Amino acid sequence: MRTVTASLLLPLRQIADPGFRRPLLKGLLASILAFGGLAVLADWGVGVLVGGDGWLATMAGLLGGALVLLTAVWLFVPLLLAITSLFLDEVAEAVERRFYPGLPPAEGASLSAQVRANLALSLRLLVLTLVILPLTLLLPPVGVVLFWAVSAVSLGYGLFEGVAQRRMSVPESRLLRQRRRTEILAVGAVLAAAAVVPVANLLVPVLGTAAMTHLLHRGKHG
Repeated sequence: MRTVTASLLLPLRQIADPGFRRPLLKGLLASILAFGGLAVLADWGVGVLVGGDGWLATMAGLLGGALVLLTAVWLFVPLLLAITSLFLDEVAEAVERRFYPGLPPAEGASLSAQVRANLALSLRLLVLTLVILPLTLLLPPVGVVLFWAVSAVSLGYGLFEGVAQRRMSVPESRLLRQRRRTEILAVGAVLAAAAVVPVANLLVPVLGTAAMTHLLHRGKHG
């Protein structure tokens, strides 16, 4: 687990680097815009529920702003993978340039193949998240645990495959993911926990990509 710990901590050492700061700030801005948009959408959805009838409308009316925040945080996790795809290459390059300068140029899966794989995973996570959300309202402990588990798998697999596909084909990245499942899920579990913490979740797309880049290369080199 030393590799997992190092992969999570090393991105924090690079925050001050100019080459890393640029994608970090861009990712932070994209995350803020996405989260703000979700908050507006969630507020509209809660307003619709409050205007209706039944137990869900009553609960929405009682919880109000808290439910808006919960829904926005909940739905933000599936967006993380989509946001990450915008900066993945830039972040991975910055990490490799500083920590793994001897690597050859990245020549992996085509951009279209990477985008298709990323979007498919994002959509699956979104569907699962929407299915789990009502359960969280009814049985919060069960729903939260399920959501964390789904997010850990999705973020772990999605980010690792995205980074790996810069240097190998999609099938090869999935075979490597299967071999290193335990480490990937450990990092994914930490990222999933951070993804539901306000403010911290805004940094997950970039720092998570950096962590998986370290995990990929440290698995090769020690």
